[in-house]
Amino acid sequence: MSYRIAVLCSGRGSNLQALLDAIASERLPAQIVGVFSDRAAAPALQRARDAGLPANALRPRDFAHRLAFDEALFTQIDAVQPDLIVCAGYMRLVSEREVDARRGRMINIHPSLLPAFKGLHTHDQALAAGAIVHGASVHFVSAELDGGPVIAQARVPVHADDDAQALTARVLVREHPLLVESVRLLALGRVVLSSAGILLDGVLMQTPLQLDAAGQLRVPEAA
Repeated sequence: MSYRIAVLCSGRGSNLQALLDAIASERLPAQIVGVFSDRAAAPALQRARDAGLPANALRPRDFAHRLAFDEALFTQIDAVQPDLIVCAGYMRLVSEREVDARRGRMINIHPSLLPAFKGLHTHDQALAAGAIVHGASVHFVSAELDGGPVIAQARVPVHADDDAQALTARVLVREHPLLVESVRLLALGRVVLSSAGILLDGVLMQTPLQLDAAGQLRVPEAA
C-alpha cells in the first residue's frame, strides 16, 4: 500500500507543489490523499484541485473556539487515513490534544534553522539579528510553537546586501528539496520518532540531517 500523505496549507502551496512534482517523477514513493486549509482562498487548494486531489477548507471563524476548529479539521484529515500529515505553510498553531494524538505522524517545515527564529517573519528576524547563516528546518510537530524534534535542515548564507525578499527567495529554493527528502525518509520508514528521540535506520540521531549542495540529506560529520 502506498504511503499516504495529507497536507495542511494556508498560502501559495509551493512546498505542496514540490511534493506533487516529486511523486510524479517517482522520486517520492507516496501519494497525497488530501489537502486541507484554514483559508478557502488559499492558492494551495487550487493547486490540489488542478492535480485532481481532494481539497477542503474550514473557516476558523465558523467555530466557537480553536479546539472546536481543530477537532473538525482533524476529523476530516483522519477520514483520508494519512500515514503522515505535512504542515507546509500552515499558519495556525495546532492544539495540544490534536498534536499528541498524532505524535510522530505530523511534520512542519519552518523557514529558519531551529531553534533560532521561531514564529513569523523569520527572515526579518535573521537580518535584524545579524545572522550570517539562515535556512529552513523540517521538524516533528509538538504542542510548542516550532518546538518539536528537528529532522533535517538546509543552510543558506546571508549576504551583506540581503533584504527580507532576497533572503526569502534563497531559502525557498532550498526548502523544496529539504521537505521532499525528509518526507522520502519517512515514507521509506528510515526516520521514525521514538521516546528517546529521532531514529535514522534504527540509530538515535544526535543532530539534524543536513541538505547538501546536491539536494541530498547527510549525517553531519560531527554527529
